[in-house]
Amino acid sequence: MDPEFWNQRWREGRIGFHQQQVTPLLERHWDALEVPSGARVLVPLAGKSLDLLWLAERGHRVLGVELSKLAVEQFFTEHDLSPTLTETSSGMHYSAGGIDLLCGDVFKLVATLLADCAGVYDRAALIALPPELRARYADELYARLPKDCRGLLVTLDYPQHEKAGPPFSVPADEVRSRFEAGWDLTLLERRDILDTLPDFVAAQVSTLHTSAWRMQRR
Repeated sequence: MDPEFWNQRWREGRIGFHQQQVTPLLERHWDALEVPSGARVLVPLAGKSLDLLWLAERGHRVLGVELSKLAVEQFFTEHDLSPTLTETSSGMHYSAGGIDLLCGDVFKLVATLLADCAGVYDRAALIALPPELRARYADELYARLPKDCRGLLVTLDYPQHEKAGPPFSVPADEVRSRFEAGWDLTLLERRDILDTLPDFVAAQVSTLHTSAWRMQRR
């Protein structure tokens, strides 16, 4: 998937994936991970998610990574934050209010950025990628996170042939095949959300579930 695909969606305002509230699964399950207050939490493909603020309010040092400069700038503007900007080898680094947003490619993060991440929150990254990029993403990003890193992974599961992604369907067997070699996985919740997403109803998708996974790096 070309980066221009996402940049164009932000320019055109086609950001149905952006939520106007904090993700309920995050609110319900984050504390179960026991990520220490003050620890760095990685949020890949962060967009301008309100989840970033929620995590920062919990005392975490939030590191979001987002490809779209427009999304990054909108996040700080909409929350009346004036970030400091630092140019790095991984992209432009915006920092304010306990939140760091790196405008760059998640596949090009330097190892030092990931070395002290005690947590990872993935609501919109894995499901945004087609299968070939999901494999690369798991192998190149998750595999570089440190031992004992704890994660909350949110996925969608629906008959892929009934609707083209993104977001893509990532069923439980794929989660296990992608991650169980290096992570301990626990399914915390799986629930039907079809009636909450009109686009899926309009596409006549027959079933749609979301799942929350607890992950711990071995």
